[in-house]
Amino acid sequence: MISMQEYQAIISELLDELPEEFFRELSGGVIVSEAMVIPDYSRSSDPLYTMGHYQVSSGIRQIIMFKGSFDRVYPQADAKEAKDTLRGILRHEFRHHLESLGGVHNSSSLEAEDERQKQKYISSHGE
Repeated sequence: MISMQEYQAIISELLDELPEEFFRELSGGVIVSEAMVIPDYSRSSDPLYTMGHYQVSSGIRQIIMFKGSFDRVYPQADAKEAKDTLRGILRHEFRHHLESLGGVHNSSSLEAEDERQKQKYISSHGE
């Protein structure tokens, strides 16, 4: 399991890979949390963990990365595996940010794709 210091360093490196314009209006920045987050619709037989979250609250846009969830799903990840995985998660959250800025809320948006995945998970777990 990677340490919090390693996790933060990886996130910092990954942020450096992104173009400056991706950070436009991301007033709350990218926050690293130690929390392990489980969505309320998760089932104990096949649990889901929230690795990252994009939110807009009171006009503040931010991305939160959850180390506790990452540790739960990838307890054996070394620094390289962590970086590869976190790159995908972080870019997923930045796509939410960019689509939100652009007002993209249609059936091809990441928001819609996430909702389809959620509904597929729920229907396959008997809710």
